[in-house]
Amino acid sequence: MTDEPTRKKRILLRSGKSPFDVASLEQSLHRDVFATNAGNLIFSDAAHKILTTPRAEVLSNGIRTDPSAADRINEEFDAFVVPLANAFRPTFERPLKRMTQLIKKLRIPVVVLGVGAQADLKYDAARLKPMEPTVREFVTEVLNRSASIGVRGEFTEQYLKNMGFRDVEVIGCPSMFMNGETFTLEKKSESLTAESRISVNGSHSAVRSHGLDAIIRRAHERYPHLRFVGQNLLEAELLHWRETSNPIGAQTSMPTHPSHPMYREGKVRLYIDPATWIEELRAFDFSFGSRIHGNIAALLAGVPSTVLCSDSRTLELCRYFGIPHRKISETPRNIDPAELYEAADFGDLVNGHKERFLRFTGFMEKNGLENTFHHGDSGKAFDALLSKRALPAAVRPWTGTDPDEMSSRFSFMKSRMEELAEQNALLLSQLEGKNGRAINIKLQGGDGATAWPSAYRRARRVVGRPVRRLLRPEQ
Repeated sequence: MTDEPTRKKRILLRSGKSPFDVASLEQSLHRDVFATNAGNLIFSDAAHKILTTPRAEVLSNGIRTDPSAADRINEEFDAFVVPLANAFRPTFERPLKRMTQLIKKLRIPVVVLGVGAQADLKYDAARLKPMEPTVREFVTEVLNRSASIGVRGEFTEQYLKNMGFRDVEVIGCPSMFMNGETFTLEKKSESLTAESRISVNGSHSAVRSHGLDAIIRRAHERYPHLRFVGQNLLEAELLHWRETSNPIGAQTSMPTHPSHPMYREGKVRLYIDPATWIEELRAFDFSFGSRIHGNIAALLAGVPSTVLCSDSRTLELCRYFGIPHRKISETPRNIDPAELYEAADFGDLVNGHKERFLRFTGFMEKNGLENTFHHGDSGKAFDALLSKRALPAAVRPWTGTDPDEMSSRFSFMKSRMEELAEQNALLLSQLEGKNGRAINIKLQGGDGATAWPSAYRRARRVVGRPVRRLLRPEQ
């Protein structure tokens, strides 16, 4: 008589998607799989890999926070793991409240990996004061279900300790531990030249308010192989559809805007999957910019990087991990990336990595979580399975009119039209049932009193205008 096999621990991970979830570019953008910022997938994929062991399976919640799902989560899962970035900020207060509502109903452990507070470079937390009750409630509920809470760096640690919390541990971000306790990095050459391949990244705020546009413009003039890597959903929409409904997308100084020279020259990318992102960066010599996870992706690819910090969330992570950085407010607008490359010292980053890794895994073990590097195969099965996935290519600027290039877009348009038609039919039947009579719908040229847009018109508004603009001859 043999014993029944031990049931695997089931871990629910807050993430936009599973690393093994493959979809077309159009579907990925429609679903917003990276929760507005592709950088989120860097640390959620790392957490997924780290948590996957022979005794544990990890499932993604699809980033949705649904307090009504608490009973199902309690029944089906053994732990809820929440990797977070700059969650303590005013614009994230409502999602944080919803997450707290869910956690209140959970009877399973809740473990937070690397949450951060966002303030300015002076670490002034005054702007966070109005949301302090929300943060306090969230942290209290988490600590009621875990031994401690993991934060990104020194500023967030002090922020929570000033509120009276003691079970706070600085663990950085899971993304830096994607490959375990070893971290090697070397400069490929003594200096950069005009032939060097350089990756640059930056947020709209850094471009608009901190002069990053001038730095990028000068780098574009000096380095023919410069590439901009975007991260936001609105940037992806501009690259793939040439339009976005977000008004911020009208910022022409961003390389992701169709009018920008780098867009027109095809020197912009955005990645749906971290594996593709990291792999393509391996060919580069240097990365710099204001995006912390854009530069961490480069570091994971073995590429020297420098972060131009514009707020506390990037500064505290760089200080903790020893990532070369400068405050963007103190960086000359005419700086040459070669200066950043020459000044970058990776000694602390490399030499202190093992100690930081052990601190991170110690935090996990204290909170009842195993990791693949101490309790599994160091992620070999994870990497092998991921390598078999046919991940979508990077999102590129839409600058051509080749029919093959456009086919996937039109196919997606057709499927969306069919979906919208089904939704229209369902709504119509529901209205007819509710009112007990037929509703006269004006679709195309009808004489009904109530005018509803047809599925075709709704779909055409989504992608029709960029198609017409692209096909229109240049003046």
